[in-house]
Amino acid sequence: MTKTVYIGSGAGFAGDRFDAALPVIETLGRKAGPRYLIFEVMAERTLAIAQRLRRQDPTRGFSPFLENYLRHALKPCRENGVRIVSNLGVANPAAAAAEVHRMARDQSIDGLRIAVVEGDDLLQTMTAQEIARLPVIEDVPPGKGDVLGANVYLGAGPIASALDLGVDIVLVGRTTDAALVLGPLMHEFGWQASDWDRLAAGTLAGHLLECGGQVSGGYFCDPGFKEVPDLDRLGFPIGEVDESGSIVIGKADATGGLVSKATVTEQILYEMHDPASYLTPDVTLDVREVALTDLGTDRIGVSGAAGRPPPGTFKATVSYDGGWLGEAEIVYAGPNAYARAKLAADVVAARLRRDGVGEGVRIDVMGALSVFDDDRGSRRAIREDAGNQPLDGEYRVRTAIRTGDKALAQRVGDEVLSLLCSGPAAGGGFRGTVTEQVRTASVLVPKSVLEGQVRVREIAP
Repeated sequence: MTKTVYIGSGAGFAGDRFDAALPVIETLGRKAGPRYLIFEVMAERTLAIAQRLRRQDPTRGFSPFLENYLRHALKPCRENGVRIVSNLGVANPAAAAAEVHRMARDQSIDGLRIAVVEGDDLLQTMTAQEIARLPVIEDVPPGKGDVLGANVYLGAGPIASALDLGVDIVLVGRTTDAALVLGPLMHEFGWQASDWDRLAAGTLAGHLLECGGQVSGGYFCDPGFKEVPDLDRLGFPIGEVDESGSIVIGKADATGGLVSKATVTEQILYEMHDPASYLTPDVTLDVREVALTDLGTDRIGVSGAAGRPPPGTFKATVSYDGGWLGEAEIVYAGPNAYARAKLAADVVAARLRRDGVGEGVRIDVMGALSVFDDDRGSRRAIREDAGNQPLDGEYRVRTAIRTGDKALAQRVGDEVLSLLCSGPAAGGGFRGTVTEQVRTASVLVPKSVLEGQVRVREIAP
């Protein structure tokens, strides 16, 4: 009988629905085969923020949402034989493991075994000066500050090695998102590092599951064009993969959402810069010959992934101190709302220019092309010159500045606040914040730099 591995997704980004995993766990519990649950919660910005938190407190630096996701998942996963693989470790997987052990004790869960993957922190291997000389593929804007962290996208091999220890949970820092799925498949099937087509299939399965509910109708839905039933009960996806690399994408039982050829196609193409060469540390994935088969309600078969050797470098994200972001907003609504909102924006701009603050400030009238405009408001100006005024309705004036001076960031917000009584009529709904920022650059690291640096270890309770 063909062995099938079942892998469900419980989160597709930091802050995704905290209750989405429960129907997935229940559904996995009814499957006859190895079962896994992944939580994918990391992006470049969340990693940089975690690095800053770890600097402030060496016992922190894992995902601030760790307890939100695992508090209700630990016991049902244990009862249903579901193993967890997640990047909830972010910048400090060992501290995350200690926190999960604490949660397990609080819930009287005995014998829980947790392994971590470490070695993605490039600052443990190279100096900031050496990192600065690495080839850059995506640079930070001008004015980068101190290096907060530098983390390499590791592949799936260390995750497979961690599962080989027989643990219940694997917590990682920076890996590729797809590695959270490929690692369990390599562990279960014994796929070798040169089995390119199977590694490609496992990577594709990971790519389909990594964004949680996107492949099962979330983000896909566009009322009147692409309908998705019961979006309020969106069911998160479950992938079924056999040893040959054949994939079936479904979703949790008795939930809303939709798995169709269209949802799967959109997710395949999501962040797919080159369909012939989707680069990962494990394999170069080619999806040009991938075929989708309708297997019934909310079940799509996926086949045809092809693989080639991976590049000889790792991608790494370097995080820099980005200073401060000052944002403030105020709303104008009703008759003549656009004219009042535009006047409010002009008042703020004039006052800031008079104080020598105009450089670097962005002012938008949201609801009037702001999403598609540039920092100078060029498209809005062209539209107004043509006499094409927006209709009355509701418009939000937004100012923003990114600066190394916290007081200046606050100053820009104060100007918007003053509009409540000193600006055009009927402004309201003011909101203003000043927040710490990070900036990131992507660099290429020779794989030889990480040789012997990546390690897997079990964390005792």
